[in-house]
Amino acid sequence: MQRIRIVSAGIGAGHDGAARELARRLRRRGCAVRCHDYLTLLPGRLGQLVSRGYRYQLQVAPRSYGWLLRVLGWRPAARLAAGLSALVGRRLARALGSEVDLVVSTHPAASHCLAALRRRGRLTAPFVEYLTDPSVHRMAVTRRADLTIAPNKIAAEQAARLGARRVEVAAQAIAPGFRPARAQGERRRARALFRLPHDQRLALVLCGSWAVGAVEQIARDVAASRAARPVVVCGHNEELRRRLARAGHGDVFGWVDNMPELMRACDVVVQNAGGLTAGEALASGVPVITYRCLPGHGRANAAVLDRTGLVRWVRTPSTLAHALTSAFSVGGVVDGHGSATTDPAELIQRLARSQPADRGGRGVRGRVRVGRARPPRVAR
Repeated sequence: MQRIRIVSAGIGAGHDGAARELARRLRRRGCAVRCHDYLTLLPGRLGQLVSRGYRYQLQVAPRSYGWLLRVLGWRPAARLAAGLSALVGRRLARALGSEVDLVVSTHPAASHCLAALRRRGRLTAPFVEYLTDPSVHRMAVTRRADLTIAPNKIAAEQAARLGARRVEVAAQAIAPGFRPARAQGERRRARALFRLPHDQRLALVLCGSWAVGAVEQIARDVAASRAARPVVVCGHNEELRRRLARAGHGDVFGWVDNMPELMRACDVVVQNAGGLTAGEALASGVPVITYRCLPGHGRANAAVLDRTGLVRWVRTPSTLAHALTSAFSVGGVVDGHGSATTDPAELIQRLARSQPADRGGRGVRGRVRVGRARPPRVAR
C-alpha cells in the first residue's frame, strides 16, 4: 500500500478542496493518505493570523494584493518568501512521519517548505506540486518538485518557463457531486429546494468562500442587465449577507453545504477569481463568466481561462447583458484547447509506483528525516 501525504493550507477553500478530492481519489485507488495543513505548523496562532490577514487584505485593500504578487514576481523577493516558508521544515517533517512513498503539495508555501527539506537531504520521497489556479505565479513553482501538475496547457507552459522540471496537464480535481442535471425535473427540484423562481434565468454570483471583491456591485450589475436574476452566495461573509438582504436582494445565501445542487439550479455562474469555482461550474454543465475580477491572481486566471475558451472575461458593465445571453445559448459545454481529461490521482500514483524500493529491501521508497541533517552540496 502506497503511503501518500498531502499538504495544503487553509487559506480560502480552493487549496483544501483540491487536497480533499485528491485524497478521496487516491484512497479509492488503495493508497494510505493523510492530509496536513501547513498553517497549523506555524508557531502559536500565526497560522490563524496569516489566514485572517489575507482575508482582510482582499476585503479592504484588494489592490494591495495585486501589488504584492507583482513584488513576489521579482526573483529576489520570491527567494525571500520561499525561505520564510521553509522555517517550519522540522515541524512539517515530524508531521509527515519517517516513512513516506510520496508527498503532494496543493499550496505554494507547502511546496517551498518541501523543497527546502529536499535540498537539505531530509526528504528523499518524491514530491508533487499540484497547481490549483489556471495561471501560474513564480511563487507557485519550485525546481525541486519531481512532478508539477497543471490544469491546462497554458499553465503548463508557464510553469515550465518558471523552472518546473517535469510538467503534466491533468483535469482539475473536482468532487463527483459537481455534475450536470440529469433532467429538467432535477433542476426544478433543486430550485424548489432553495426556494428559487422557476420561470426566470438565474445567475449564481460566487466570489470564493470569503465572498471578497466587488460582490455587491456584481449583483447590482447582473440585476440591471435584466438578462438574469442574481443569486448571491456570501460564504463565511455574514456581514455581506446582511447588507445584501437589507438592500433588497431576495436570493442571498450564507454558507451553502450543498453547492452542487445550487449550481444545477442556476443557468450561469458569475465569478471573480477563476480557481476551483470555475472548474466546479463547468463540471456541472453550467457556463461561467468572469466579471469584476480580483486584482492579482483573479485577473491572471481570467486571462488564461479566456484564452482557453472555457470562460469568457467580461470587462465592462455595458457588455455584461450580451455575455449573459450568449452564455445561456452556449450552455456549459465549451470546446477549449485548455481542457484536459487525465485524472491527477493517476499521475500521482504512477510516480509513486515508479520509485525503486530502498536497499534495505523493506519496500520503502522514500523517507523524511526528522533530525538535523547536513545539507548536501548542490550544483547551482
